[in-house]
Amino acid sequence: MSLFSLKDKSILITGSSKGIGKSIAHQSALMGANVIISSRKLDACEATAKEINDDIGEEVAFPIACNIADDDQLKNLVDKTIDTLGSIDTLICNAATNTFMGSMLDMSIEQFDKVMHNNIRSNQLLCNLCLPSMIEKEDGSIIIISSIAAIKGSPMLGAYNISKAADVMIVKNIAAEFGHKNIRANSIAPGLIKTDFAKGLWENPDILKAVLQTNPMKRIGDPDEIAGAAIMLSSKAGNYINGQTIVIDGGTIAVG
Repeated sequence: MSLFSLKDKSILITGSSKGIGKSIAHQSALMGANVIISSRKLDACEATAKEINDDIGEEVAFPIACNIADDDQLKNLVDKTIDTLGSIDTLICNAATNTFMGSMLDMSIEQFDKVMHNNIRSNQLLCNLCLPSMIEKEDGSIIIISSIAAIKGSPMLGAYNISKAADVMIVKNIAAEFGHKNIRANSIAPGLIKTDFAKGLWENPDILKAVLQTNPMKRIGDPDEIAGAAIMLSSKAGNYINGQTIVIDGGTIAVG
């Protein structure tokens, strides 16, 4: 069996009805996993699950709606996932919020708090909800989709950058505390990827030009180019990768 096989693995992915999360779910299903499709709107989850199931030819994707800002919905998401799939082998925290683009001086504290709540607190809570069962079976992988925003300062995405840097530390803490239970926790830091979430960046000609000037590959990324790293970290291929941040940005950080 391939090191990258996900046969019989159960994977929960937040923010997976579109974009990077959807790509991870679809590619994981192609590698043999059963996946939970989750986002705020049930109809979007159902549509994505159907698309994946139709492509695979059997029911391997299951929709569960969840607003990550709601603690009770997060608990329900974990409980329903275990009821549906039997366990959670991999948790992938992909859902995130960015409420503001511009100077930190112009960002309201309410906007700031929402970013911190959804991008840090919700991820920490979701990890805490999944960890007990992983500890019990002494196996599990946790992946948080961070960003190169965690590594580079920005004059227009300050709060988002702060939250993504915190996500990097969440996985380091989990790796340090629970590595002896065979639990691996890592983050993936994409550069600019062509998703609806990042549309405000790549559809802006000035921003896109500035990004491409510092990118050796002279293009932005595709969601499937993030999915490969998630598959690795979910499979035997990633069994000894722990507490790391994998940057996928076409070389932007390497040169700038």
